[in-house]
Amino acid sequence: MKYTEHQVDLCVVGGGLAGVCTAVAAARRGLQVVLMQDRPVLGGNASGEIRMWVCGAHGDNNRETGLLEEIELENFYRNTGLNYSVWDSVLYEKAQLQEGLTLLLNCTCQEAEMDGNRIVSVRGWQMTSETYHTVKATFFADCSGDSILAPLTGAEFRLGRESRSEFGEPIAPEEADIKTMGNSCLFQIRETDRPQKFIKPDWAYTFTSDDDMPFREHHIGTNYWWIELGGDMDSIHDADALRHELLRIALGVWDHVKNQGDHGAENWALDWIGFLPGKRESRRYVGDVIINQHDVEAGGQFEDIVAYGGWTMDDHYPAGFGHKESYPTIHHPAPSPWGIPWRSLYSKNIENLTFAGRNISVTHTALSSSRVMGTCALLGQAIGTGVALAVQSGCTLRGLDVSRLQQMLMEDDCFLPGLRRTPSALTQQAAVSHDVLRNGMDRDYNGEENAWTGKAGEYVEYTFAAPTYVERVRLVLDSNLNRNYHNMPCVFRLEEPRYKLPDTLLKSYEIVGVLNGEEKVLERVENNRRRLAYHSVGQQVDAIRVVPLATWGAEAYRIFSLDVE
Repeated sequence: MKYTEHQVDLCVVGGGLAGVCTAVAAARRGLQVVLMQDRPVLGGNASGEIRMWVCGAHGDNNRETGLLEEIELENFYRNTGLNYSVWDSVLYEKAQLQEGLTLLLNCTCQEAEMDGNRIVSVRGWQMTSETYHTVKATFFADCSGDSILAPLTGAEFRLGRESRSEFGEPIAPEEADIKTMGNSCLFQIRETDRPQKFIKPDWAYTFTSDDDMPFREHHIGTNYWWIELGGDMDSIHDADALRHELLRIALGVWDHVKNQGDHGAENWALDWIGFLPGKRESRRYVGDVIINQHDVEAGGQFEDIVAYGGWTMDDHYPAGFGHKESYPTIHHPAPSPWGIPWRSLYSKNIENLTFAGRNISVTHTALSSSRVMGTCALLGQAIGTGVALAVQSGCTLRGLDVSRLQQMLMEDDCFLPGLRRTPSALTQQAAVSHDVLRNGMDRDYNGEENAWTGKAGEYVEYTFAAPTYVERVRLVLDSNLNRNYHNMPCVFRLEEPRYKLPDTLLKSYEIVGVLNGEEKVLERVENNRRRLAYHSVGQQVDAIRVVPLATWGAEAYRIFSLDVE
């Protein structure tokens, strides 16, 4: 047995998309971070172990950017074969190779040491190395989904559905209960060029007709999200028992598609089935604000907005597959986007505990909109950046300068509805070829186009009245926030042309400095896959120019922002 101790600024527990974005954001802002994840891979429900595609806000130009977009674009560039191991490796390298971040995989958080209302340390067991890791930190972020630090620290939390009267939520049940949305085991299929057999195991269920699966779409192309159980049980402590029942259902569903009637599946084979259930709901922390249905429907009009949601209030029946009377979920309308406040992301009673993911401070009803992974990734980047600001300014989570946090997030390409980024002083002082480049809005929004659009031979430029020292440039490009495909597919067709880098993204460009009439290429970028890019200059110039050379397919060049610092 081995014992190891870490002393850091931030300990992140849980390595789903929320945890990865929390840890990377904090480390990039200069903190020392430990990310403790109980699985061998990162990504949570998006990982190769569970394989739910990343969903987020509905509507034009509402796609989540920041770290999530960086990860997805890198995956499109590298993962031409649509392989989940490659996707897992993209997530892995973001954490493993990040300076200042120590990654502890296969490490289960088991204990917490407290000093009054502060967490002093947590201890995790890493089974692969037979090592106990004790992590002492200034702040702790619970991104575990199940809020594992709540029972270990005494942090206030909620479980189940609130009564309709508590918050006056019309779509909540009349009486409070401990029911939740359930767990799912997904499976994936692959198209081949010849007929494929499937032999159902004897222990799987048999569904001889569509009537055995009422209201369940099971055509080729669905991701079988409705293979769900456990909302009327304990989604945490019954997870293993639920997995067995879910596997029996999943194998029976595929047997039905293959062998019980004509579903066009003759050439399709079962490629993968998930042995780790993906969870939708369990414990939810209590923060200074508990977001409810009315807040969602009002668009989240909070002054301390640091992220946004935009999924419908998608409330699954607790019985899941056992609910036979109607479609297995109710989609209640929700605006997109709606704002999520900082006050819902830190604990009401534990001073140095923050959280991101499906465990934030929301009612069950509001959770049905905020729980999807695109939103969770934004929440993670928000708390990672927020903790960095708290450490560097020496303040508490509750006493944070949220207006400064909002600007930091927008600098990192995290859109905040209703707010505009303030460009640097040098950007505002210089003369610019196209004023849209410094309007503080890094995407098209509300029908307003906020990008410079050009063609071959054209460029954008800042000029200065006298030679001026420029440290670096910040560039935001067009990655097509309205693309209609996810990070990964749910089925594997013989030909799948959609999963690629967006045509609109610049593939190659040059950063050019001009001094005394002489042009100098400071950097030439090839095979670009970044929407947000920084480029060092580090010298005096009379002008800074970005010269687009090619896109990944589109004819027009589009640049949202160019800043000089």
